[in-house]
Amino acid sequence: MDAITVAQSAQARLITAEDQEIPVSATLRYSTDDPLAVFVDFPAEAALEGEEVSWVFARSLLDQGLRAPAGHGDVQIWPYGRTRTVLEFHSPHGLALLQFPASALRRFLLRTYAMVPAGQEDLSGVVERGLSALFGGV
Repeated sequence: MDAITVAQSAQARLITAEDQEIPVSATLRYSTDDPLAVFVDFPAEAALEGEEVSWVFARSLLDQGLRAPAGHGDVQIWPYGRTRTVLEFHSPHGLALLQFPASALRRFLLRTYAMVPAGQEDLSGVVERGLSALFGGV
């Protein structure tokens, strides 16, 4: 079966070290090819290196982070007031703190669950690709 992808544009606010808020466009993306993951893509102009950047993390982490602080390590998510959600990304190049409208993230998440309900993810393709990558396509 061919993968189905859903993508949704979202406006975020990048919070700087000086507590300034800079508007940033992002694309939220989900594919049935990788049913446990969600992607957040940022255009080149929003990235430090001047190249498009994609972050990938567990769909369940986004779900949890909309309700309560969730995650540790490279990606952390938590509600900020009633209408916003913070996504914090850590990389070797630094930290990015972004606020998204919680309604946009919820709408996206609901669209992903309409495609593949939680607990009904078919992992056979994910395992196959992982083993292929691990063993060099053997």
